Amino acid sequence: MRFRRIYWVTEQLDKEGRSEVTGVYTSIPDLVETGIKMKDFCKKRDGFRITLWALDTDNPPLLEICSPDFHDVEEKLKPFIQTGEITPEEAVRLAETLQKFQIK
Repeated sequence: MRFRRIYWVTEQLDKEGRSEVTGVYTSIPDLVETGIKMKDFCKKRDGFRITLWALDTDNPPLLEICSPDFHDVEEKLKPFIQTGEITPEEAVRLAETLQKFQIK
């Protein structure tokens, strides 16, 4: 098993765009199964953001996907498929999950 160097961070947003982190995930299966949902403990319920971060760096995030703009996720994930960090199947699964996701 290889050490993951990227992490998915989920956040819920309020109307002003302020966020609260609701989860940190090391894999797309965990992100899809557990992370892509509005968490009841968070009062911010006007938006949802997923950010991909590299570990041990102060560089900007590698990728940011924010509601309601979930339409081109597979395209945004292509560089990570090319490097082998994620599989094409994982990219499809994440894109399909986000397209079905609704903020409630």
